Amino acid sequence: MNNIEAVKNIIKQLLELGGFNDFSIEADVEGKRISIFIHDFDIKELLPKIILDFERIAKLALKKIDPASVENLVLDMNNYRREREHIISELAKAAARKVLMNKQEVQLPAMNAYERRIVHMELASRPDVKTESSGLGPERHIVVKPI
Repeated sequence: MNNIEAVKNIIKQLLELGGFNDFSIEADVEGKRISIFIHDFDIKELLPKIILDFERIAKLALKKIDPASVENLVLDMNNYRREREHIISELAKAAARKVLMNKQEVQLPAMNAYERRIVHMELASRPDVKTESSGLGPERHIVVKPI
């Protein structure tokens, strides 16, 4: 059994202990992404917290099995993260367009490190804008500036 399969088994046990009955777990081994789909329970409001908690547990479990492979693991639940990544990517593109039209910097809302990284990566290939993180703690955000 490989490392991802072991983590999938741990997540399966946790979901069963949590009272979830109808779920599926998919893993993309090369992308180190585990997707959980819960079909029998409406958890939309709780998803951001649940994802972070499950990801923390999955990383701790994987760290015991193979400490070197824990860094790039991404856990998604009911495609919440995939949809959020798409929204943030579109927000970054819109901010770049606004910066170019107005020739003024644009401050994006506060985001966690993972979301800020998505913005930086989305706009890194653009020669006409640059991104900088600003602020501290939960108020940390990105500023998109014209070049």
